[in-house]
Amino acid sequence: MRYSGIATQSDAGSRTSPSTPGQLQLARLLYEELRALGIADLAMDDCGIVTAVLPGSPDRPSIGFVAHLDTVDVGLSPSVRPRKIRYEGQDILLNETEGIYFDKVAHPEIERYAGDDIYFSDGTSVLGADDKAAMSVVMCALETVLEDDVPHGDLYVAFVPDEEIGLKGAKRLDLDRFAPDYAYTIDCCELGEVVYETFNAGTAFVEIEGVPAHPMSAKGVLLNPILVAQDFIGLFDRRETPEHTEGKEGYIWFNRIAGGQAGASLQASIRDHGLAGYEDKKRRLREAADEIGRRYPRATVSVRIEDVYANIANHADRSHPAVAAIYDAMAELGIEPRTVAMRGGTDGSALSAKGLVTPNYFTGAHLFHSRFEFLPVSSFVASYRLTLRLIEDAGGR
Repeated sequence: MRYSGIATQSDAGSRTSPSTPGQLQLARLLYEELRALGIADLAMDDCGIVTAVLPGSPDRPSIGFVAHLDTVDVGLSPSVRPRKIRYEGQDILLNETEGIYFDKVAHPEIERYAGDDIYFSDGTSVLGADDKAAMSVVMCALETVLEDDVPHGDLYVAFVPDEEIGLKGAKRLDLDRFAPDYAYTIDCCELGEVVYETFNAGTAFVEIEGVPAHPMSAKGVLLNPILVAQDFIGLFDRRETPEHTEGKEGYIWFNRIAGGQAGASLQASIRDHGLAGYEDKKRRLREAADEIGRRYPRATVSVRIEDVYANIANHADRSHPAVAAIYDAMAELGIEPRTVAMRGGTDGSALSAKGLVTPNYFTGAHLFHSRFEFLPVSSFVASYRLTLRLIEDAGGR
């Protein structure tokens, strides 16, 4: 609740790193708490990236844990006022002033947590379990390791900014400084979820130059770039979009358009779990530019594509030690695994592409990126127990 109460909503339009000052505030708090635990090998850079190393047995695997400082901007308040409520099967009044209720019929997944204590926001913001729950889990696990003298290999910790706006912190993470044999993100989703497959992701930027003219003398002269942009979008299948796909089905999502009399700009997200499908989508966008250029020879059409992150499974499968260890630890703890091919990415997507295999497992929360995000305490504790067991198993418990 202390971490969630610090406003760390990231800002995609910011040119600073981190993108918002609250992330630096939280980074400084975590730095001081790590120092208070007695961890001497500790650093924080100007971007708010906090790294720590707890030395352990050199003959054991070294493992790392990564969590992100920012919360998502979905048009809600950046200020989070968390509270813990006992759920006994009732609709839950989150905010009396605003009349905001958590409706158990609209969100039936809460029924499995009857009798549990659950964290909520006040309904005006996200809760921020994504990813403050992970920070709490990591900090409590480190405290337990130190207090109970738990055997372990070298333990690495990284808290990074701006995951929600393109994994920017993970991309800047110094892997000479953060150098475990493998690592884990603890990010997203309910009890038992394991992610070692994510999207391959890119962004396409389309620029169209038309020919402006005064409407009184426009015939045969004017070339409206907005209509050209409309025709560009029309070349793509309306069923190959986020609202019509699921599972491992990829998509091309035109999600931004701006234009005027002289030019128009489009932006599209490209997503596919398979590398071949991902490359095919990029090819089709380039071919669309060529086709529009043939239709409108007086227009100038260009496409620029940036790779954003990669599928963890490009670098590791279920047999990889980092992934296998999750399933082994869950079996020991009696946690039923739920393997998910994530329709998104994690900081581990960026880190795995840089050579550090980093799968993901659950925080225990539900309804991320919404005012109704909630975190059952029982699932939260299970995430902590799994983290501690991974440390113990790597340490030769």
